[in-house]
Amino acid sequence: MILSKEQILEELESGRLLIDPFDPSLVGAASVDLTVSRYFRRLSLHGGPIDVRQEADYRDYSELVEVAEDGCIEVNPRETILGITREQVGLPDNLCGWFEGRSRFARLGLLVHISAGFMQPGTRNNQVLEISNMAPRPLRLFPGTPLCQFIFQRTAGNTRHQGRYTRQTIDDFRGTSAGPAKT
Repeated sequence: MILSKEQILEELESGRLLIDPFDPSLVGAASVDLTVSRYFRRLSLHGGPIDVRQEADYRDYSELVEVAEDGCIEVNPRETILGITREQVGLPDNLCGWFEGRSRFARLGLLVHISAGFMQPGTRNNQVLEISNMAPRPLRLFPGTPLCQFIFQRTAGNTRHQGRYTRQTIDDFRGTSAGPAKT
């Protein structure tokens, strides 16, 4: 069952669901818009092939780009960069969800996730966005723009995810911490 606006607000009020910082104006009929922070990562064009293995870490193959709050970053046609949401989302053990792009930006050629849009129950993190430009022209992204929407779904039972990025924060994304917290 997908949560409606009223159910989302009830879960937030009870403290079982966390969105921090929370802006009530970003709650829609059955989703919550999430905004992009000012931190991005560009995949490095230099170096040899990347070995796609369990231990691969995106931070080893990308460079951090910090954008001023009133600035922007350009994403070139056919380029993929990583961004991260300002909001941290914390799910209880009976809610999961996924984030999707917003149609107004998809119509401009912007994809906000390539394949990893699902969030497991028990996860509490800032969502990394796999941002791709499918347009024939560069796209400019501005910090604070609600680029995606998060859809919450109740699970049939209770469970808790304990994966590598279960507690990823903006500091982890920036590479200024020891890495995602282990749970």
